Amino acid sequence: MNIRELIAATQITERQVRYLISEGFMPPPEGGRANASYGQNHLDAIQRYNRLRDLGFPPAAIKLMLEAKEGIPFPVTPDVTLIIAPGLLKSGADPEPIAAAVQSLLKAILKESPDADR
Repeated sequence: MNIRELIAATQITERQVRYLISEGFMPPPEGGRANASYGQNHLDAIQRYNRLRDLGFPPAAIKLMLEAKEGIPFPVTPDVTLIIAPGLLKSGADPEPIAAAVQSLLKAILKESPDADR
């Protein structure tokens, strides 16, 4: 798809597309400037960036998360911090199944805990 089709599909401006490319949040288009072509990986990158922005992360934090090699810590409570694999953020995976799995795991852990009176 060309840039106009990408803009129509994502509802962002051409300027925003260029910003995302220049800052490394999405790869440059295939085919160079004259025949720039965008694909699913570009749509995924825009959706991932928008999702993280909607969660309140500023661009600098998003960049750190996407560049992390070891994992990204997300404090859940004062006693629990999740470490998210950077590849998961980059994949654009649907967070609902992941959230459900984490919730089930935490419930199981707390049931087995000797001081599970919380």
